[in-house]
Amino acid sequence: MPLGETLRALADKNRRKVLEILKRGDLSVGEILLQLNITGASLSHHLNVLRQADLVSSRREGQQIIYSLNLSVFEEVINDLSNFLSK
Repeated sequence: MPLGETLRALADKNRRKVLEILKRGDLSVGEILLQLNITGASLSHHLNVLRQADLVSSRREGQQIIYSLNLSVFEEVINDLSNFLSK
C-alpha cells in the first residue's frame, strides 16, 4: 500500500477514532456508530477510505458487516517511515 494513501486515511480525526475503537476488537458498523458522534453515511465513507488504505478489513456475518484492524499495514507504515527517516 502506498504510504501517501495510508497517511491520507490517517489524516482525518474521525478515521483515527474508528481505528482507536477497533483496537479493542472487531465490531459491526452499528457498534462502531454507537461510539461516534457522526451519521451512518459519514461512517460508511470513513470505513471505505480506511478499507481502501487497507487499514481495516471487513467480513460479513449474517446481515452484519464486521470490521477489524489490519495491523500488518501499520507495521509496513512504521517500517517505511523508519527507512525514510534513516536516509
